Amino acid sequence: MTRSPRRSTAAAPLLCAAALAALAAAGCAAPGGLAPGESVAPVSPQPQPEPLWPAWTGEPPRAAGAATGTRQPPPEPLRGAPEVGPGGLAAVDATAVVKADKRMKLFLGKGVIHAPGGAGLRPPVHLDLTGNGQQELVVAADTESGRTALSVYAAEGSRIVPVLFTIGRRLTAESLGRDLLVRTAPDDGSEQAVRYHWDGTRMTVVSDERRYTGPVPCADGPSSP
Repeated sequence: MTRSPRRSTAAAPLLCAAALAALAAAGCAAPGGLAPGESVAPVSPQPQPEPLWPAWTGEPPRAAGAATGTRQPPPEPLRGAPEVGPGGLAAVDATAVVKADKRMKLFLGKGVIHAPGGAGLRPPVHLDLTGNGQQELVVAADTESGRTALSVYAAEGSRIVPVLFTIGRRLTAESLGRDLLVRTAPDDGSEQAVRYHWDGTRMTVVSDERRYTGPVPCADGPSSP
C-alpha cells in the first residue's frame, strides 16, 4: 500500500518541534549565542584622540613637513637642564628645558605664545605617556617659517631625558590613551598621522598612516586624480 504524501508532509513540522523542545530542555544555546541566564560581557571603552593644543588643532597645515623618528642609541640626559624635584616635570620651567636642548632651542623664538600665528613656544603640556604614574613634559615651538618642532621629555631620577623629537609644518598633536598622535602634511600632498608609543626607552613609531587629499603624484607623468 502506498503511503499518503500528505501524512509524511504533516509529520515534518511535528518532528522539528520535538527536536527544538529537546534542545531547549537540555539548555543548549544557538551557535555563537548565549545560554539562558548568561550575562553579556561588558564592553571596554576605547580611547579617543584628545588634542594637546586645541587652539592649533583646527588650523590646516599650510606647507609640507614630515615627522621624523629613527632608531638611535638610548637618549642621554640634557646638560644644563634644571633638576627634577619632588614636584616632577610639572614643576620644572619648560623654557629652561628647551634652552638646554640643542635641537629645540633653535625653535624657541621670542618666548611663550598662547595662540597660533606667532613664533615661539606653545604652553607646555604634561601627560603620563610612560605609564609609570609620572607626567612627561610635551613642548612644541612654532617658527616664523611655518615649521613646528615637538619634543617629549621624561624624568630619570633628577635628570631630564629627551625621548621624542619630531618636526613638520603646522603639526598638530593629540593624546590617544598613553600614545601620542602627531599629524603633518608631507610634500606629496598627503596628510600623515604618526602614532608614538613608549617602548621603555623612548617614544617609538607604532603606526604611520598617510591619506592623500589631492591628486596622487605619478612617477612618469602628471598627477592623476
